[in-house]
Amino acid sequence: MTIREIAETLNAKVLCGHDRLEEDHKFAFASDLMSDILTLGDNCPIIVTGLCNMQTIRTCEMGNLDIIVIVRKKKATDEMIETAKDNSMVIMECDYSMFKACGLLYQAGMKPIF
Repeated sequence: MTIREIAETLNAKVLCGHDRLEEDHKFAFASDLMSDILTLGDNCPIIVTGLCNMQTIRTCEMGNLDIIVIVRKKKATDEMIETAKDNSMVIMECDYSMFKACGLLYQAGMKPIF
């Protein structure tokens, strides 16, 4: 799925990374535990999370993960968006629960990381 298709599937608002909307990605991972995200290695999936703070951005930065979907109507701060822009990340906000967002992505063809 392209990042654009992911955003459309989730009815999500893309906050940064608009220049990357045509990139294709196959895998996603969902967690609110940043320690779980750090275990992914170089698999580079889409990250779906309800944790909406600078720790999310910093953890993804350390883990070489650069596409973040924030769920549950949470809003990224200006600091999060600016840091993500500086690191060429994509951040999008989605009103759906994590469960629904993951279900929609799976139904649309996104694969789980494991």
